[in-house]
Amino acid sequence: MAIKKTDGRRWVEMEFLVPGTPEQVWDAIATGPGMSAWFTPTQVDERIGGAIEFDFGDGAVSSGVITEWEPPARLGYEEHGWNGEAPPVATEVVVTSHSGDRCVVRMVHSLFTDRDDWDGELESFETGWPGFFEVLRLYLREFPGQRAANAVAMTQVPADLVQGWATLASALGIAGVDVGQRFRTPSGTPELHGVVHRIHQAEGFRDVIVRLEGPCPGVAVVGGCAPGGEARIMVNLYLYGDDAADTAAAEAPKWRSWMAQLVHADRAST
Repeated sequence: MAIKKTDGRRWVEMEFLVPGTPEQVWDAIATGPGMSAWFTPTQVDERIGGAIEFDFGDGAVSSGVITEWEPPARLGYEEHGWNGEAPPVATEVVVTSHSGDRCVVRMVHSLFTDRDDWDGELESFETGWPGFFEVLRLYLREFPGQRAANAVAMTQVPADLVQGWATLASALGIAGVDVGQRFRTPSGTPELHGVVHRIHQAEGFRDVIVRLEGPCPGVAVVGGCAPGGEARIMVNLYLYGDDAADTAAAEAPKWRSWMAQLVHADRAST
């Protein structure tokens, strides 16, 4: 969807259907433990005027202030300093009950400005969110309310996104897989096995989502992106259950070490 504009405001909006009651969906999209289970480690002070903080790793943190708090229907917050000298980005999330224990979630990101300097960043929200929404659907359908932990390995690659993604996909044996196909990482890589849930490719974004059976029940997102023209590859594990935290703590250093070796070998070959 294109950016929408009126005098003094420009915004993008997304609407998607998820399983769960309004209370289950609210817990997933408006609390720290809930958002950490499908997005990124998040802290939420659950009140108007409270702080909300997203930790994207490597020191990249985005902080905001909650402006709307109406459980289980409406959350609003403003993030300042999210992109240099850009004006604050205001986010509103509305949960509406739907038939069959499902909910419609509407998310709107707004900038209050007449300048088009940050239109590219606004458009990137539409590109980046759908993959996370798929993780949210899996979480709500199969793991609602379970303990969750996250393990992330991400690094910049020397080549462009096409080559960086090809290197990662080939090394993991994920190149050419199909939705519904069983998948297991080859010998010499950290363990992942499960069923392929989603495959997505766009000009500046790639991801393959696997519904994990091991090393722990959960979801793996194997991806690549090129924000600002800098190509990055990543493996993001969302792990659930009583053993999730211990498994994440054990798996994260394995993936970071393996990813560093992969990029080092790729640099040496170019």
